[in-house]
Amino acid sequence: MFKIGDMAVYPAQGVGVIESIEPREFQGQRLDFYILRIIDSDMTIMVPVNNACSVGLRCLVDSETVDSIYGLLENSARSGPVASWSRRQREYHEKIKSNDLFEVAAVLRDLYQIRCDKELSYGEKKVLEQAQKLLVKEIAFAQGAEEDSVFRRIEKIFH
Repeated sequence: MFKIGDMAVYPAQGVGVIESIEPREFQGQRLDFYILRIIDSDMTIMVPVNNACSVGLRCLVDSETVDSIYGLLENSARSGPVASWSRRQREYHEKIKSNDLFEVAAVLRDLYQIRCDKELSYGEKKVLEQAQKLLVKEIAFAQGAEEDSVFRRIEKIFH
């Protein structure tokens, strides 16, 4: 699926680079692992090659998907009353862990919309920052763009 030097996205951690593919002994079996270095945090994650899809490792989105993501962000239709923070927090974390960029974008959009009505709590701000970081980083790499320009475009949508 991936080769050395490929960019990949790991759930809730973001964009990384496949630095190597190494055989390792694990529970008495010899398995190949992707060695993925997350760009933002410089964290290294070992992902079994045969389980890469099931753990959510995926390729960067394509430009058509990026256009759809911007479309989702621009769609400001709010669905009913705002649920309690604890319920929303659970839902937001599940969406971020899903590694579906549309779900991450929906979290960002929802929090920006809530921010228009009230001051976000500390927890809400942290989730907004995480969703924003994941979205901006992947779109920038997918488009070969500067993160600042992606960030400004997203900010412009909500202001």
